[in-house]
Amino acid sequence: LGRCHPNASGYDGPWTPTPTLLTNTYYALMLHVDWTPRTMPSGKVQFQDPTQSIMMLPSDLALVQDDALREFVELYARDSKQFFDDFSDAFAKLISLGTHGLEAAPVRLDYA
Repeated sequence: LGRCHPNASGYDGPWTPTPTLLTNTYYALMLHVDWTPRTMPSGKVQFQDPTQSIMMLPSDLALVQDDALREFVELYARDSKQFFDDFSDAFAKLISLGTHGLEAAPVRLDYA
């Protein structure tokens, strides 16, 4: 879900072909795409799929390099119900417990 904006983060592009739809595709793509590093004009490195239409950040691909976390990537890639169940539980917990110590960020309306 979502995309990066170069003027906000130095990275560019969506994580999935459907960036406005919450699915488990993100996890399947991490496992099944041949990712190629690309240095952005900002100097930051991101990873592109062969068609250069989607991207992953180094922190995304770190999830498949760590054995304990890769287990969850594989689970969510093959079982969308489990992903949605776990996501729902985590989101409900966030909403009910709230957050503390966050500071408001300025709103930017000039995203390309």
